[in-house]
Amino acid sequence: MKRVLVLTTLAMLAGTSGLAIALQSAHAADGILTVATIGEPPTLDAMQTPTDIVLTIDQHIFETLYTYDVEWKSVPLLAASLPDLSEDGLTYRIPLREGVTFHDGSAFDSADVVASLKRWMTINSKGKQVAEVVESLTEDGPNAVVFKLKSRYAPLVATLSQASIIIPSEKAGETLTEFVGTGPYALKERKPDQYTQLVRFEDYKSPEGEPSNYAGKREAIAKEIRFVPVPDANTRVEGLISGQFDFADSLPVSAYERVEDSGVAKPVIYENTGWASMNMNMQEGLLVKKEFRQAVQAALNPNDMMLAAFSDDRFFSVDGSIFPEGSFWHTEAGVVRYGEGDPEAVGKLLTDAGYDGTPLRLMTSRQYEFHYKIGEVAKAYLEAAGFKVDLQVVDWATLTTRRADPKEWDIFITHSNFPGDPTTINTITDTYPGWYVSDQKAKAVAAYMEATTDEAKKAAWDGIQTAIYDDAPLYKVGNFNAVSGVAAGITDYTPTYWPKFWNVTPKE
Repeated sequence: MKRVLVLTTLAMLAGTSGLAIALQSAHAADGILTVATIGEPPTLDAMQTPTDIVLTIDQHIFETLYTYDVEWKSVPLLAASLPDLSEDGLTYRIPLREGVTFHDGSAFDSADVVASLKRWMTINSKGKQVAEVVESLTEDGPNAVVFKLKSRYAPLVATLSQASIIIPSEKAGETLTEFVGTGPYALKERKPDQYTQLVRFEDYKSPEGEPSNYAGKREAIAKEIRFVPVPDANTRVEGLISGQFDFADSLPVSAYERVEDSGVAKPVIYENTGWASMNMNMQEGLLVKKEFRQAVQAALNPNDMMLAAFSDDRFFSVDGSIFPEGSFWHTEAGVVRYGEGDPEAVGKLLTDAGYDGTPLRLMTSRQYEFHYKIGEVAKAYLEAAGFKVDLQVVDWATLTTRRADPKEWDIFITHSNFPGDPTTINTITDTYPGWYVSDQKAKAVAAYMEATTDEAKKAAWDGIQTAIYDDAPLYKVGNFNAVSGVAAGITDYTPTYWPKFWNVTPKE
């Protein structure tokens, strides 16, 4: 039954600024989904700013050569298959799907891929890393491209699975002025701070296969998706339970019961959204000594920290593996000094290393409340184990500035998502704050870069995780889940890290 699109105005306070913003929002009707997001995307050019909000919207408009399945392994999207790899591991021939069309009616071919990926290697941070090992990228007829590398680079396919969006070659200048992709939805209108409106692309050609995370069949069931920026989390909750929104992203865990009891919406948990960590300074200060870093590991109780941070074990899990269960990269290799907290082991490490009572500077922020709560419990456990602790609570901007100076801190608390390739974890980079540099890490990463099969990559990752636990550049606290909400009439929404709305049927 066709229903009328109703526009309403929602007055709200935007974050802590106290600024009232009027938002235009469309109630989902006759194939329309209205999605409340955490804010306004700074751009729709994912190559320039691959933040979560940009990638959430962009994935409906643009596609990449590869994407992630349920195990977060890279599988074909615009590519026809995984690359044909030369014996020396330096040449990747990537066949392309045929019959794919851009939103402007032009045909997708190898010229578009080459132009897009050269742009990506020029302006995107991960693209620039790839560019350092690429000797050439060329067309091989209209339906294939060829990468020739200077040295083996195992993460290549994984890095082609995110932000390396394919656009028409004639539009691949440094600045995008038109947002034209091959995805199931096309951009119709964007009104900053009001909405981003996408409409069904009638000529969309879906990949084959059963849906699996971002892989498999994509069907544009809703005729329109409207992404509405709603910066205040409580306003997203109110809009969801009033029927204003069909989906609301990133809700407070405290709102779970209220949404569940509303009768008009239901809460959705996305498991293993990310992981919290305590990153240690290996360049200057107390924790330059490995024994002190290992003492920090041995002192802590991850379950107590996560329970303080998230209140309910529905919203977190504790697992020493860097990657969670269900991920291709999950492994117990090398996991030590993770569990209940071991004061006896800490005492021996501190004594052997000659601890002189120097305060451990632990830096956290209340802008991420769960960071702060983790910090409070960590302080208690570290002090019980024999450390003196200086807990420094600052705003997030100050923390990110201060952590760049190795003289200013010993530990900072942060969180990350689970990337498709383990070598893209921030801490593994030599220059990331903490400055994790060691011979065993370098050897383990080099072995990974040389790998050309999934089995060889997995074995090499076992070596990297073993090095991480021994070198102790960080302490993994635990995995956390995200809460969002969906209208009760929508029964086929599947939670994913970047919420997606193809294959989703709007409520009647």
